[in-house]
Amino acid sequence: MNMINEILRLKKEKNVVILAHYYQTADIQDIADFVDDSLGLSEKASNTKADIILFAGVKFMAETAKILNPSKKVLLPDMNASCSLADSCQPADFKKFIDKHPGCVVVSYINCSAEVKTLSDIICTSGNAVDIVNSIPESKQIIFAPDKNLGNYINNITGRNMILWEGSCKVHDTLNLQAIVDLKMAHPDAKLIAHPECRQIILEMADFIGSTAKLIQFTQTDSSKKFIVATETGVLHQMKKSSPGKEFMVVPADKNCACNDCEFMKMITVEKIYNCLLTEQPEILLDEAVMEKAREPIMKMLKLSAERKK
Repeated sequence: MNMINEILRLKKEKNVVILAHYYQTADIQDIADFVDDSLGLSEKASNTKADIILFAGVKFMAETAKILNPSKKVLLPDMNASCSLADSCQPADFKKFIDKHPGCVVVSYINCSAEVKTLSDIICTSGNAVDIVNSIPESKQIIFAPDKNLGNYINNITGRNMILWEGSCKVHDTLNLQAIVDLKMAHPDAKLIAHPECRQIILEMADFIGSTAKLIQFTQTDSSKKFIVATETGVLHQMKKSSPGKEFMVVPADKNCACNDCEFMKMITVEKIYNCLLTEQPEILLDEAVMEKAREPIMKMLKLSAERKK
């Protein structure tokens, strides 16, 4: 509790905003100024008046915050907090992939490195991916990277035939199918809700598919009292807070636990946040030219998303 009090004191003293992803642990979510998914956090980062941004998330998220705020100090409590999906798409390999398919519009999921963003025409999140793809003329062929599962989902929704990079999120791609069947049999009145990074066979079983934020919203408004949740464990905290009378069961990656944790997200701890605020390290540092080039496709996404909300 003393450490949390110190975090709150330092945050105020140094004019720091703490942005936390839904996949962070409950204690971190509760001390954050904003808790959201990738789209929401990108919007918050682009509008903040804080002097320092501390990102309780993974590296590509902190990089995005820095790209949108090049003059601000952006901190990430653990630089090893990477992302299996972002790591599956290395810039040099992706450049070769693009060169093999000239003339394509390159749509990259925000779960990628700053360098991959520089190779992209527009960025998307799971929350706005369908809108982004639908905004591109059907006459244009699209390359979509790095998540093949999200790409397949978008193809099915839009009727497009995008060229997909063969990447995937370890957290969502390894969800145990038999565990879902067992949970459905044990709880026939429960609805299965799934993130579109899941495999197609799981999405076909789902009662609702959506981004992390949309999954939470669905549990708030739907009449069902039980939900089987096919995404990362951290999201349950907000679901339970907003719907205390409902039951939530996360789909496990294996039979050893009733959890599905992202090892990279869970590298961030309250202690690391405290030390990060105290020392203002580790800091995200990016080349100016990379930030300038990566900013363009992100801003295209944010502009289109803002227009859709009007």
